[in-house]
Amino acid sequence: MVKDSLLGIHTTTPKTLSTSSLSSPTLLPLPLSSTHTTLHYTTLLSQFSSPHTQQPQAPFLYYSTLTHSLIFPLNSQNGSSSSTIIITPIINNNNKQIILFYYTTLTHALLFSPLNLVHTKTSTHHIMAPLSLITFTPMLFILTLLPLPTSTSSSNQQDAKTFIVQVQHDAKPSIFPTHKHWYQSSLSSVLTQNQDTNPRNIIHTYDTVFHGFSVKLTPLEAHKLRSLSHVITVIPEQVRQLHTTRSPHFLGLKTADRTGLLHETDFGSDLVIGVLDTGIWPERQSFNDRDLGPVPAKWKGECVAGRDFPATSCNRKLIGARYFYAGYEASDGKMNETVEYRSPRDSDGHGTHTASIAAGRYVSPASTLGYAEGTAAGMAPKARLAVYKVCWNGGCYDSDILAAFDAAVADGVDVASLSVGGVVVPYYLDVIAIGAYGATIAGVFVSASAGNGGPGGLTVTNVAPWVTTVGAGTIDRDFPADVRLGNGKVINGVSIYGGPGLTPGRMYPIVYAGIEESGGDGYSSSLCLEGSLDPKFVKGKIVVCDRGINSRAAKGEVVKKSGGIAMILANGVFDGEGLVADCHVLPATAVGASGGDEIRRYISSAAKSKSGAVPTATIVFKGTRLGVRPAPVVASFSARGPNPESPEILKPDIIAPGLNILAAWPDRIGPSGVPSDVRRTEFNILSGTSMACPHVSGLAALLKAAHPDWSPAAIRSALMTTAYTVDNRGNHMLDESTGNVSTVFDYGAGHVHPEKALDPGLIYDISSYDYVDFLCNSNYTTKNIQVVTRKNADCSGAKRAGHSGNLNYPSLSAVFQQYGKHKMSTHFIRTVTNVGDPNSVYKVGIKPPAGMVVTVQPETLSFRRVGQKLNFLVRVQARAVKLSPGSSSVKSGSIVWSDGKHTVTSPLVVTMQQPLD
Repeated sequence: MVKDSLLGIHTTTPKTLSTSSLSSPTLLPLPLSSTHTTLHYTTLLSQFSSPHTQQPQAPFLYYSTLTHSLIFPLNSQNGSSSSTIIITPIINNNNKQIILFYYTTLTHALLFSPLNLVHTKTSTHHIMAPLSLITFTPMLFILTLLPLPTSTSSSNQQDAKTFIVQVQHDAKPSIFPTHKHWYQSSLSSVLTQNQDTNPRNIIHTYDTVFHGFSVKLTPLEAHKLRSLSHVITVIPEQVRQLHTTRSPHFLGLKTADRTGLLHETDFGSDLVIGVLDTGIWPERQSFNDRDLGPVPAKWKGECVAGRDFPATSCNRKLIGARYFYAGYEASDGKMNETVEYRSPRDSDGHGTHTASIAAGRYVSPASTLGYAEGTAAGMAPKARLAVYKVCWNGGCYDSDILAAFDAAVADGVDVASLSVGGVVVPYYLDVIAIGAYGATIAGVFVSASAGNGGPGGLTVTNVAPWVTTVGAGTIDRDFPADVRLGNGKVINGVSIYGGPGLTPGRMYPIVYAGIEESGGDGYSSSLCLEGSLDPKFVKGKIVVCDRGINSRAAKGEVVKKSGGIAMILANGVFDGEGLVADCHVLPATAVGASGGDEIRRYISSAAKSKSGAVPTATIVFKGTRLGVRPAPVVASFSARGPNPESPEILKPDIIAPGLNILAAWPDRIGPSGVPSDVRRTEFNILSGTSMACPHVSGLAALLKAAHPDWSPAAIRSALMTTAYTVDNRGNHMLDESTGNVSTVFDYGAGHVHPEKALDPGLIYDISSYDYVDFLCNSNYTTKNIQVVTRKNADCSGAKRAGHSGNLNYPSLSAVFQQYGKHKMSTHFIRTVTNVGDPNSVYKVGIKPPAGMVVTVQPETLSFRRVGQKLNFLVRVQARAVKLSPGSSSVKSGSIVWSDGKHTVTSPLVVTMQQPLD
C-alpha cells in the first residue's frame, strides 16, 4: 500500500525546470488567491505571489506520493493557513508537455494549464527523487483523487474533534526552523475544510514529556495524518473530570516534634509541587510566603498573568502559575468569561482546595461555618507551589493536560499532583499515562486520584505503574446530624449546615418526593431534580431526596426553592452506608442506604395507618466530633481494583485522608458550590479521592527533601511498604460502604504512614528499562511502546523478566486462568535496595493467601552497605477452586521483610478466574 508522504523543499523562482535553477534555494512567497490565467511552469512559481501574502518563515512546498500532487499551503497575514493549492500533473510524452491541474481550497476552483517541459539529464538525479516523477515518470490523472469539496465535507467538518498527534521528533527536516512549522506543514496535506470559514490551527505543541501537537481533525483527516511516515500515533482526546484540618495530625505530622519528617525536611522548603487542577485563589493565607527563603535557583517557571491575575499574584510560596485553555475552547467554543477566568485564578474551588492540602501554610483559626475549628495546614507547609490550570467548566481536556505536564517538567517541579481522571484505556491511548511517564523518567513523582467510582470493583483509574494511584480513607473526625423520626427512632447522618437550624424540640411533617402523591413523575422527583417538585406537596416539610444524577447540594437548593423547610439525602443501594458531609443551603443531612429505607418505610406506614397520623421528623445538628472510632475506614466512594488494564499491578497503590477534609477556598464561591449560595468562607470541607491525592503529593515532597537521590519509584515504594491496614481500634480496616472488612482491592498496600516512610529500610526501585520490559510483556507492540516512551523499544530482553508481574513493584499480583488445570504456579522476581543501616540482615515472613503455597528464596537478605541491591524469588502455587464460568475468587496475603527495626511489607494477591465455556 502506497502511503502519502510529505517532503519539504526549498525552492526558487525558476526560469526553467532544471537543476541549475534550483541550486540556490530561497523562500517561496505564497498567495491568498491566484489569477485564473493559463500559466507556464516556467513562470508558475513567480506568478504565485500577492501583496496580501505574508512571507513565510519556512518553505511550504510538498510532494504527495498518494495523489502525485504538489501541495502549496498558503499563509495569510496573521500566520494562519488560509488556503491550499494542490497541483497534479499529466505528462504528455509525445510533445513533452505537462498539463497542470490545480485546485484551490480558497476558491474551490479547478484550474489547468499546459506548459512546455524543459529538462536536463542531470536534473533527474539532482532533484529529490519524488520530484523526478513530475519531470520524467508517466502518470495517469485520476480526478477523484483530488480533494474536491462535496456535500458531505461540511458535515465532516462538524464531526471534527481534537486529536493528539505524536511525531518522530528527530525526523524533522532541517529546512524547518521549528517543529511547529513542520507540524503545520504536515497538517496542510490532510486538512480538507475551507480554512477561511473554519480555520483549524495547532492547539498545543509538546516537546518535553511528549513530542507532537494537538489539533482538531475529522476522522478522515486523522486517518490521513496517521499514515504519514513521521507520525507515530494519533490519539483521540478524552475529557476528564475532577475527583472531587485535622488530617496532618491524624497522619502523625506534628509541628511540636523536634525530630520527624516535617523538621528533618524543613517542611519541604526547597521542593516544588505542581498542581494540575482548576487554578488557585492566591490571596488566601494558606499561600502566604512569610519566612520563606528565595525561590529555588533551579526554578524555570513563570507567573503568567491573565484576567484578575496580575503577575504579582505569585510570591515565594506560589512561585509559578500557568493556564491552558486552548483544548477546552477548541472543543467547547469560547469560554464564558462572566463565570470563569481566562487566567490561573480559580472559579471552581477544587484547585485552591487541593493545592492547600498539598502545601498550605499554617493558618489559625480555621473552620467552615463553625465546623472543624483549629489550625489548617498542608502536608508540606513550606514547599513551593506551581499551579497549572487545566480544568474548566466543561471539564479537563487531554490536550491541555498534556501541555501542562510538558510545562511542569520543563519548569522544574519535583512532584506533579493530578486529581482528575477518566475512562481506563491502554496506556498508549491514555494521555495522562503518557505525560506521567515522561515526567517520571525526568525524575518527577506523579500522584493521581484513584477516582470516585466506588464501592464497585474495577472502578480504579490512573492505573499506570509509573503513577502513584491514591484512594481515600476517613479520619477520626465527623460532623453528626441525626434524623429523629416521629416514632422515636434515630437515624445517624452527617452535615455541615451552618445556618439557622430547625426549632429545637419541634417535629416537622416529612414527605418522600418519589411517591405517587407527590405530584411529580416519581423518578425525577425522587431525585429532587430541577423543576421536579410540586410546591404544594413539599412546602413547609422535610423532604427526603434520593442521591444521584444532580449534586447533593443542588438537591437542597431545589427543595428550598420549592418551599421545603429541610432535606434528608438518602443513599441508594450502590452508595451503601458511606456518608459525605456537605455545606447545604438549608437544614439538611445525609443518611446511609439502610437509614433511607427506614425513613421511607416510616413515611409509607404512617400514610397507610387508619389513625391518619402525619409522619414527622426533625434534624439534630451536633457540630464537630473528634476521636471517631473506627478510623481510618475505606471511603465508600473510593474507587476499587482490580486494575482493569494491568491485573498484575495492584491498584490503587495506597489510600490517604479523603473524607471531609478542611482546606482553603476561593472568596467568590459559596461553600456549597451552588450558584445561589452567597455565603463566603476562607476554608471549605470537601470529600473525594481528589482530596486524598494531594496528601500523598505533599508527603512525596517531604520524602524527596529528605532523600534527594530517591527516584519516584523509590518514594512510592517507601510509602507503600510502610503503609498500615489496621484502624485505631487495632482491627483490620473496614469498608465504609458495607461495614465489612476491607480488601487489598480497596486500599492497595494500605493507609499511608508518613513517619515510617521516612525510614523504610528497603525500597523497590524501577528504571525506564524495567517499564519497557513491563510493556513488552504486556503484549504491547513496539509502536505502542514508542508512543509511551518516545523511544524505539527493544523487547529482546523482556523475556528475561518473565512476565509483566515481574516489574519490580512493591506489591505482587497473580492471575490464574483455570482452564481445567488442577495445579497452577507462577513466580515473582524482586530486587530490593538497602536504604537503612549498612550492616543489616532481613528475614522473610510469609502470610500466604488461604489455600496457597508461597515460598521465598533466599529467606535471608544480608546487606553490607547502604545502596546494595539483592534479589529474591517468590513462588506461588495454587489449586483450582470450584467456580462458575466467568466468575473469580480473590485471596490475599503478604511478604514481610524485617531486620528487627524496619518492617517492609508487600501485599500478595492471587486471583483465580474461571473462563467462560
